Amino acid sequence: MDPQPSAKSQLAELVRSYPIHSKNVIAHIRKATQGSVGLENTHPFRRELWGRYWIFAHNGNLEKFSPTFDGTFIPVGSTDSEHAFCYILQQLKNQFADHKISPPDENAIFDALHKITLEICNFGEFNFLLSFGNSLFAHASTRLSYIVRKAPFTQAHLKDQDLSIDFSQETTENDQVCVIATLPLTDNEIWQTMEPGTLWRFFDGEAVQSATTIAGKRCYQCG
Repeated sequence: MDPQPSAKSQLAELVRSYPIHSKNVIAHIRKATQGSVGLENTHPFRRELWGRYWIFAHNGNLEKFSPTFDGTFIPVGSTDSEHAFCYILQQLKNQFADHKISPPDENAIFDALHKITLEICNFGEFNFLLSFGNSLFAHASTRLSYIVRKAPFTQAHLKDQDLSIDFSQETTENDQVCVIATLPLTDNEIWQTMEPGTLWRFFDGEAVQSATTIAGKRCYQCG
């Protein structure tokens, strides 16, 4: 995490040069809407639950969102985003109180997260990414897009710069990669638009579960 602009961030330079490997990576460059600009208010946020680190990033604005905390997870900063994250983890832990060490089934987590998301959505725009190492959960409150890349890998041309990346030089034939962004990042690939008001679960580089989060509607899909 770094509160500095990405163009001046030494942490961004470290990530560029250091060979970090992970199944799920969450990065967020955000314009602040609530809270001062500082390390304590910088995304992504991290907390431990069931022996796993949970990572969360939020794009949007939750007005008058002031949940009651029971002391399990306390926000360090002053953003609506961190308050939402701590509330999500508090509700998950309370709902699955019988799980002391290992997390519950990820389908059960998805169902519980769906209900919590429905509640928080009443307070405003709530696009978010959440992961604890296995699955990655994504909620499209207003707009999110994703693309799945797999063999045979080709070149991708960035939308806002005259720069192309040859993924065949960076991957193996066994790789499958899913990228989620607010808007499509490239202009020569077909991105999938997530319908506003939907919660998704991604696993091993593909969408495996989705549900609507529009009040009064319930629809589940599994891939």
